[in-house]
Amino acid sequence: MGSAASTASARPSVITSINPATGTPIGEVPEMTAAEVRAAVDLARAAQREWAQLSIEARCRKVLRFAEVLMERAEEMIDLLVREGGKTRLEALGMEVVVVADLVRYFAKHAPELLAPVPLPLHLLKHRASYLHFVPRGVIGIIAPWNFPFSIPIGETMMSLIAGNGVVLKPSEITPFVALKAKELYLAAELPPDLFQVVTGRGSTGAALIDSGVNKIVFTGSVATGRKVGAACGERLIPCTLELGGKAPAVVCADADLDRTAAAITWGGFANSGQVCASVERVYAVDSIHDALVERIVAHTKELRQGDASSSLSDVDVGAMTWDQQVSTVEKLVDAAVASGAKVETGGKRGTGPGQFFQPTVLTSCRQEMDVMRKEIFGPVIPIMRVTDEAEAVRLANDSHLGLLAYVFTRDRERGKRIAERIQAGTVMVNDVLATYGCPETPWGGVKDSGIGRTHSAIGLRDLCETRHVNHDRVALAREVWWYPYKEGTFRTILRGARLLFGKRFWQR
Repeated sequence: MGSAASTASARPSVITSINPATGTPIGEVPEMTAAEVRAAVDLARAAQREWAQLSIEARCRKVLRFAEVLMERAEEMIDLLVREGGKTRLEALGMEVVVVADLVRYFAKHAPELLAPVPLPLHLLKHRASYLHFVPRGVIGIIAPWNFPFSIPIGETMMSLIAGNGVVLKPSEITPFVALKAKELYLAAELPPDLFQVVTGRGSTGAALIDSGVNKIVFTGSVATGRKVGAACGERLIPCTLELGGKAPAVVCADADLDRTAAAITWGGFANSGQVCASVERVYAVDSIHDALVERIVAHTKELRQGDASSSLSDVDVGAMTWDQQVSTVEKLVDAAVASGAKVETGGKRGTGPGQFFQPTVLTSCRQEMDVMRKEIFGPVIPIMRVTDEAEAVRLANDSHLGLLAYVFTRDRERGKRIAERIQAGTVMVNDVLATYGCPETPWGGVKDSGIGRTHSAIGLRDLCETRHVNHDRVALAREVWWYPYKEGTFRTILRGARLLFGKRFWQR
């Protein structure tokens, strides 16, 4: 008995991945130990030293091969994203595969320019000059979510490699096989085998990655876990980028194009079964157009086809929810809203059958104090609230602890931009939803509790490097006037010069 127990405790635990649309197992992966995580970091670090010696142009050429292999084998990745993530095939293609392929090509083309030294003209010390240069950090640790298990971590991986780093990726325990397939494609692209590592496991594996000596952490997940990640990084004095979700409002103005607005909100609320940190999670519709907008959104929603997308592209619009616990969370939020007076216009219940489904749901008669308007739903639910005017809509949109994405709908483009600038969010889109994550040149990140730092864009690429400053002489001088020895005459000369430069101008005296 004692011997058997001892053997069991020594055997590593495993994680079973489940197809959320059918409930059938996909396979098992090990829960890797802290020692295994540290060994993976050590391998990546050893490979990174040689990789960092390559020119940026050489790294870009090599990483570009990943996009080529990905597109050659796109259907393999799409099939896995459908089976393990519950996505539709079109979402797996457009929101995951194409996003990564485009990102790789964009940064492979533009990184040499984006990471080139930046001169800093000096306004006073004209005999000297300064510039910034960008140096690889070393090894980047990426802790990934389950809602976009390919585009989020692999996009950051490819950017990290282009910047000259090694990468250790800890995928979500809900979707580990997507990361392992990405490593398979990486090897097929003939990139350095040890430079990119995948470590599978639960929260303890992620904690071990933070504690393994990596040089930066990129985390995407919940606010609660993000706080713990940020605190752990702070203790170790390593930088982190945290993307912690959103509660994106849609402000619908009285002059909005209702046909476009309704179609956008329907897709923005239900794409990926609402499991998008930028999903439309609350709608503020001006009174004069509220009823007509609701009518259109409900009509679109009732036409949506929900089910297992693994067998057909054309028969499914809304796939399964990836995590069973999230289905329960959505159900509780909807039930609580209905109990508080919200009206279910369509949907409102779990789907029938073996899979993890929640019906695409539209709620009206919502009030700002309801949890469905304040807490992240992360499921296929669109709560709609009637407001008096755009000013009230903006005030309520800003009444949130989250601020990742927001949306404004109006026919007046300039007015839309003015309203957008008043909304507290990292990105505000006018007359569109979700799409900017697929624009690698635009920064992605939030304000308030939606996180710190930015991914994508020149900002995100440079954040994967250490920014270092060099100051050098343009004119050779024997000595600087403020060096030793200190003299009264020097003091008086500097004081007169300072008054001339920084005091009142002669015409003001």
